[in-house]
Amino acid sequence: MQAKITSFWEWQQHFADEKSCLQAIINLRWPEGFCCPRCGHQKGWLLQTRHVYECAVCHHHTSVTAGTLFHNTKLPLVKWFWSLYWVSSDKGSISALRLTKLIGVSWLTAQRLLRKLRTAMGDQNNLYKLSGIIEFDDAFIGGKRAGKRGRGAAGKTTILVACEHNDGKPGFVAMKVVEQVTHESVRAFAQQTLAPGQTLHTDALAALNVLAEEHHHIAKVTPPEMASEWLPWVHVVISNLKSYLLGTYHGVSGNYVQEYLDEFCYRLNRRFWENQIPNRLLTLCVTHDPVFLQPATCS
Repeated sequence: MQAKITSFWEWQQHFADEKSCLQAIINLRWPEGFCCPRCGHQKGWLLQTRHVYECAVCHHHTSVTAGTLFHNTKLPLVKWFWSLYWVSSDKGSISALRLTKLIGVSWLTAQRLLRKLRTAMGDQNNLYKLSGIIEFDDAFIGGKRAGKRGRGAAGKTTILVACEHNDGKPGFVAMKVVEQVTHESVRAFAQQTLAPGQTLHTDALAALNVLAEEHHHIAKVTPPEMASEWLPWVHVVISNLKSYLLGTYHGVSGNYVQEYLDEFCYRLNRRFWENQIPNRLLTLCVTHDPVFLQPATCS
């Protein structure tokens, strides 16, 4: 695979047309060569204009893009490939509005493409469990109304955040949108994202006490001015998340907040392999099942 491609110029040259993009998908789907899913024969020919392989024996047609994130796409593959590079290579990502101008599509098409990529990123994130010393906290993002007194804020989205604390630096991160911080929501998030038996650092919020069921839970009463000392890395991550959402998307709210969190975590968790992220995302697009979306809104 094109492991040494590090710039958009190289990516653009390597995937300059439909043929080169189609061949990349073929190489990822059938690294040992085409194999007919119906009869198992390994000889066939590619019908380029239809993105279809025809088996030389049973003449069964196999779509190259069927069963992938590109399933039934009407968008040229080259636009997909260039888009996934921009999404994966820029720490600030790219908005649907910006993407419409770069690849010449409608806002709705750009939004659907980005939502499919974010969905795949979220599914990939869910394959991993955080371990070791983990900082665990809640946060509030988005919203256009002034905050109320107390924990939380009117019109904002509540999220739970877990961050590995590895040798004085942040490790892997997980985030989840919740309606409220309750025993049930905390337990569900922990079971989904954390390996059992870890050491968890939290503040003294009562809802977090449920973490002691499966983990070594250390809670401290932390005034706001001291929170960054007890939970340094999770607060850095939350701050970076807010800057990312405000800088690229000018804030978010509505139904799709989790998708933005998934994208943020996917990129952050691969920050030590930045040059590999475009290739990894391309592989994910080929190996992931099709994503069928509900009609998008401007949320």
